[in-house]
Amino acid sequence: MIHLTSADYTRQPWKNGRGTTTELWRLERDGQLLVRLSRAAVVEDGPFSLFPGIERNLTVLSGPGFRLTGPGLDIPCAPLVPVAFPGDIEVTATGTAGQQSEDFNVMTAQALPKPTVTLAQNDSLPAGGTLALYALGPCLVNGTAVAREDLILTEGPARLQGDWTVIAVRLQLP
Repeated sequence: MIHLTSADYTRQPWKNGRGTTTELWRLERDGQLLVRLSRAAVVEDGPFSLFPGIERNLTVLSGPGFRLTGPGLDIPCAPLVPVAFPGDIEVTATGTAGQQSEDFNVMTAQALPKPTVTLAQNDSLPAGGTLALYALGPCLVNGTAVAREDLILTEGPARLQGDWTVIAVRLQLP
């Protein structure tokens, strides 16, 4: 089990230069992105960065949310509801009304099986693939104290205890 905290995260500009992201964890092979977990703030209507060859999943953590619109795409992004969309089409955030929304992002290479993103609390999650657990508040993971915004990575099962929700991302990595 790997336990990452804010001291392990890196802050960087968005690919399109219109904001910043906090990268929580990244996995690459031969210089190619396989998985990236991050946090960002959507503060105004505007385009998302393009990521050819990448599948995206976004969960609004705080704020009112917004809509993602693009060719053949109109997705409401409401708080604590994971939504998936392709990274290689032009997508725009709309309906922000000038209010900031914080979100949790999962990016995976299209060659990988799509991740499963769920919310869990006081659950037992079985082993299978890589499980990434992002804590929205203090809790216990397999008896280990985890603070708000900590990330746990495990190949084994996870027993969650506490009053706060965890975003659970199940990844199937090569």
